[in-house]
Amino acid sequence: MRRRAAALAVPFSAVLLAVTSCGAIPEEWRTPAFMRSDEPEFDERLPTVTGDVGEEPDVEFPSIAPPGEQISGVAHRGAGEGALVRTDDMIVADIVDYQWTGEGEAEKTNSTYDTGTPVLLELAQMNEELTGSLADQPVGSRVVFNFPAQDPAEAASMGQPEPEPGDSVSIVDIRSRFGRGDVVPGEQTTDGGGDGLPTAPDPGHDRPEITIPEDTDPPGGLESTRLIEGDGPEVEAEQQLVVQYTGVTWNDGEVFDSTWDRGGAPATFPIGVGQVIEGWDEGLVGQKVGSRVMLTIPEDLAYGEAAAESGSPEGTLVFVVDILGAVDSPPAPEPEASGEPEASAEPEG
Repeated sequence: MRRRAAALAVPFSAVLLAVTSCGAIPEEWRTPAFMRSDEPEFDERLPTVTGDVGEEPDVEFPSIAPPGEQISGVAHRGAGEGALVRTDDMIVADIVDYQWTGEGEAEKTNSTYDTGTPVLLELAQMNEELTGSLADQPVGSRVVFNFPAQDPAEAASMGQPEPEPGDSVSIVDIRSRFGRGDVVPGEQTTDGGGDGLPTAPDPGHDRPEITIPEDTDPPGGLESTRLIEGDGPEVEAEQQLVVQYTGVTWNDGEVFDSTWDRGGAPATFPIGVGQVIEGWDEGLVGQKVGSRVMLTIPEDLAYGEAAAESGSPEGTLVFVVDILGAVDSPPAPEPEASGEPEASAEPEG
């Protein structure tokens, strides 16, 4: 499905990025309510965080020096939707960062509430000290992290600028989660087909079985069929999508790629920016979140005539895609000032 190998621009906050280097779930995978532990005692060295999850929190720092060690605590345990966050989930979260410089003194350095762009965190890419604090929390929880300042000598050895004095504090609000086995809700109203197109009955929480019509030439252009009509917002270019998908080649109907063959863990990627094949960019932008879409993609919008040279599937491709979520990308960081005076637009004199 990808056009080329490229690192995804997962929008971690600066703090979490430095330290580290969610839909429905099958009923039988849910954790019973009686197995949930009580809210743990909140470490008194952490700042007091109040306010409703989903809104910018009110933060009060204690009149002590920054602890100088990594600690965390649950400021609020959400009601969730019956399923708890797992260590290999993706979560959509709002993050507010502070630099804690002294007794009761701190400065806010970042907030997704200010930009209106929550981040998508892949917990499997994070270390256990972070995931351990987020795992087993319901959606709607608020977790507070304190990170010690990086050692200046270590930063210098890595070619990084001298770290700011004091500890860093990150407040993480869990808005939603995506996990293994997730599919879009809703009833599939068609299996596809018609006019010589493939069919794919509703597979439940399993890999779709896509059937290519016999003795039929593939369509000459991109064909998009909604198997389930979602009721979420329309997908926009430059968003980060979370999907389940299966792809087969028209020539033989064989599966060449599927999230279900990787344990049903959803995939994430940016859409509409040339990071995936053109048929995905054209066929998924404008679809509604919560939709299941069958895409029949001609060769020129897939991997092209030279597909075999790169080991990619050849010819017309057919995908069934569940659009689980779409997350806005954060604004690009403003370029740092060079410190040199700007050239004058008009010559002096």
